[in-house]
Amino acid sequence: MVISKRPLHLFVAFALAIVPFFSSANTVLDSAQVVVEETHESHVEGHETEEPLSKKDKVNAYIEHHLQDSHDFNFFSDEEKGMHYGFSLPVILFDNGLQVFSSSKLHHGETVAENNGNYYKLYHGKIYKTDASGELTFDEHHHPINDKPLDFSITKNVVSMLFTSALLLFMFIGLAKSYKKGPIPTGFGRVLEPLIIFIREEIAIPNIGEKKYRKFMGFLLTVFFFIWLLNLLGMTPLGINVTGNIAVTVCLALFTFLITQFSANKDYWKHIFWMPGVPIPMKIILMPIELLGTLTKPFALLIRLFANITAGHVVIMSLIAMIFVGKNLAADMPISLALTLFISIIEILVAFLQAFIFTMLSSLFIGMAVQDHHHDEHHSEDLLGDHDNAIV
Repeated sequence: MVISKRPLHLFVAFALAIVPFFSSANTVLDSAQVVVEETHESHVEGHETEEPLSKKDKVNAYIEHHLQDSHDFNFFSDEEKGMHYGFSLPVILFDNGLQVFSSSKLHHGETVAENNGNYYKLYHGKIYKTDASGELTFDEHHHPINDKPLDFSITKNVVSMLFTSALLLFMFIGLAKSYKKGPIPTGFGRVLEPLIIFIREEIAIPNIGEKKYRKFMGFLLTVFFFIWLLNLLGMTPLGINVTGNIAVTVCLALFTFLITQFSANKDYWKHIFWMPGVPIPMKIILMPIELLGTLTKPFALLIRLFANITAGHVVIMSLIAMIFVGKNLAADMPISLALTLFISIIEILVAFLQAFIFTMLSSLFIGMAVQDHHHDEHHSEDLLGDHDNAIV
């Protein structure tokens, strides 16, 4: 197998080109420090009062912040000084032209960011257009009604997906190059090859068929390793929860849906719109049910991945929070750490299991769409022929 070096050179050139862009996003943030707000607003009869957050409220806010995407990375915090340490990411907005600035200008929603005469405010992870005072207008449900510019920002989830994609390119290009030296891979390729053979032998061939599986192996390998690496990355202290983001799981399931529908043969569509072997009234009844089934299958994919990964993060963060919420620190800390370690080990298994299940179900749905169906009438004729031969 011969792989051109040009894509790798282009990728390295692109990575070097965006390094100054990332570094310039951190210059405004002195010593990479941002201040976290320790109070919350309660709106009573149109008046705003500030109340100190309790420990449980702080824990809930931290878990919610961990699960959500953000415009910066936070490595650790100093609660006594009210400081968070990390680095900012570029904010890219389309509002009367392209607006690019560092997320450090937003200061976690505490200040108003000004860029080219436009003012922006961060509220609950979303950027709204405002004036110099930074005041937002709310509806009766306390939802901002200010205009939202088109947000193409490089958030921490985007950085994580770019990093995972680059890692996949590095691993598989290295595996392909190792085959030039002989039939047995070298280095890290010895770890990748059994996984690739496992996906081929246990997922692709049994569900799609030996004649048609090769066409879909690229997608199956990509989605398996992409989800698996993102799940493992989400277990690091960086606070990344990519596969727990419903938008990411929707996109992954959408790829499976599109590949399934555009690869389907005529037998697949015939079984949906005019199922053979059943009475005509039943065909009319089954048609909308089968058509709805084409949508519920990818929906089950995205919800399964999103719910399991999110639940795992919530459980781990809640167990860690027992140390700070409990009254007896000496008794609560060993129990909390032991349970957290136990759940974390299970999460490592879940990280692989969810990638495997998503890939397996994707191959199953694709296999159902491309397989050759044997109609009931042909099967009945074969049975009648065998019965006549037996009588003779």
